[in-house]
Formats: sequence, C-alpha cells, structure tokens
Amino acid sequence: MDKKDFYYDLPEELIAQHPAVKRDASGLLVLDGNNGEISHRIFSDIKALVKAGDCLVINDTKVIPARLTGTLESKTTAVEILLLKRLGEKRWETIVKPGRRLKKGSRAVFIQGKLECIISEILEDGNRIVDFSYEGIWEEILEQAGKIPLPPYIHRQLCDEDSKRYQTVYARNPGSAAAPTAGLHFTDDLIDDLREAGTRIAKVTLHVGLGTFRPVKTERIEDHRMHSETFHIDDETASVINSTRASGGRVIAVGTTSCRVLESVSDDKGIVYPGSGETDIFIYPGYRFKAVDAMITNFHLPESTLIMLVSAFAGRENIMRAYSEAVEKRYRFFSFGDAMFLTRRENNDFTE
Repeated sequence: MDKKDFYYDLPEELIAQHPAVKRDASGLLVLDGNNGEISHRIFSDIKALVKAGDCLVINDTKVIPARLTGTLESKTTAVEILLLKRLGEKRWETIVKPGRRLKKGSRAVFIQGKLECIISEILEDGNRIVDFSYEGIWEEILEQAGKIPLPPYIHRQLCDEDSKRYQTVYARNPGSAAAPTAGLHFTDDLIDDLREAGTRIAKVTLHVGLGTFRPVKTERIEDHRMHSETFHIDDETASVINSTRASGGRVIAVGTTSCRVLESVSDDKGIVYPGSGETDIFIYPGYRFKAVDAMITNFHLPESTLIMLVSAFAGRENIMRAYSEAVEKRYRFFSFGDAMFLTRRENNDFTE
C-alpha cells in the first residue's frame, strides 16, 4: 500500500495545544468498523459503550522528564539530549542535538555539573548510547535536570498543570518519552464507575518512544521499519484478559500502545501470554487482529503508523471518512485532542 492512502487535510487550528477543561469532557467519535456507522458523544459516555464483562486494557507507563538541556564540557556549546530507552542503571539510548558536535567520547554537563554524560556509541540511525554519572537518586536528579518532551505539533511549553494532564491518572511505571494519549481522558471516578458496573480493568506497560512521531519516509508502507519499544504484561493481566474472552466479554485496548502489546503477546487463537521484551510490531491494513475487539484512541497524524493501525482495525475507508467528518465537526486532534471508540471490523484481512 502507498503512504498517500493515509493522507488527510487537517487545518492547523484543530491541533489541540492544551487539554480540555475536564479530562472526560473531550469529544468522542464512535465508529462501528463493521457497518461504518458514526455517532458523536462525549468521553464520559464511554460508560454506555463498555459493557459489564468487558475488559479495558490500560497502559500504566509514566512519562519522564526526558528532555535534558546542558552544554558540552567546554561550556561553549548548548546541547540537548532526549532519553529514549533505558539500557542499564546509568546507560540510555538517546537522540542528541547538535549531532555533528556530539561525537563518540564527547562529554556534556547539566545542572551546574550535578549530572554529566559521555557519548559511548553512535548507532546506525544516528542515535547515541550515553553513560551518565551523578551522585544521588536518578529520579531526583532527572526531575531537576529534565523537562517533559513535547510532541512536535505542540508549540508552547506546558505549564505545571498541563504537564500533569500529560500523564494518565493511572501512570505508575516511569519510562516513556511520550504519553499514551488515549488514556488521558480517564478520571479516577470514571474508572471507579466502570469497575462498579462490571468492567474489568487490566494493566500492561509499554514505554512509548519517539518512534511514535517518526514519519513514514518510504512510499510503500511495507518498507517502513518500526523502532522497538519495551513492554511488560504480567500473569494476572494475561489471566484476566483470557478469562474475559472465554466468558464472551470484549477485550478493549485503551490506545494503540495497549493494542500493540496485546497483539505482540497473543497466539493465533487470541490467547494472551505474560512476558517482557521489545516489540517492533507494525500493524497496517491486511493484518488480522487476534486479541483486541474494540479500541479507544485519539486522532493521529496523516500518513503515520498509528493511522495505519486504526485503518487495519476498523477499515481504511471507514477511518478516512470518520476523520473527514471529525474535521468537518471541528474535533480537536492529536495528544491533547478528542478521542474515538472503534469496534473491530470482523473481516479485517482486507487490503483496501
């Protein structure tokens, strides 16, 4: 398939620059992948769409202040290091700026020398392996030195309150460079209401990397290669998901991140297995889903891997028509924007 098959026109003013006043007051476009029907609600109406016996699978990753700004050891050149993936106690895979100045062996300092690093290795894609040195507790040092990295389409620095809103209310495991944004719409009260109504809640972890925003540069999408991301799913979560399916309930992924974990650890019968590791699964039309029956997701960038994933899930023509209607009705797009509730197209092995 061609990348251009997933393009749509989006007026810049529809890109949300700040969150909605209330998390669960965002808009919610509901799309039935089988018949293509579209309806329009608000996110708190999710209680009417998720049924007793269903299982919501949430991603409990937590965004870290992964954007570090400092100087080269000479203190004459400003540098920026973006933490992507933790490889050891003090070792990270990173993106650095300016790349031409940060060669192997280069040293940088942050927060008046409380944190230092050395470039240990340069990878084929230009990312750097960095070894840090510091005294104290890493999380406390990082809070002093770093800031929450913003998606490239958010053009302002977040205030403290908005930074809190760039975390889900159930974020527990630090490690992401970007938020799993479909979960930003949930409140503690909404989750409690769903539980009381008989919905099961299961947690997975996938640490979101900046591959989320990496553009597809190949014209044929099959030639694109995904960056890998770290995931974990425990025995309890696998058991809850498998028993949900066995009893006739639906498995509902909150976000493309939860979806990618489940599809990475399931067999052809949809049985989910616990485990930890790396996934670089790339889902696009033609993929047959095994573990996910419905999905909650935000709106995604044109020609991105994420719009390809939801197109595989609910049908490309359905998705592109829904996006067109969302633009017409002035939905808010991307990380701080509105949401969609998608039910899976049953015959999803198409290549339309």
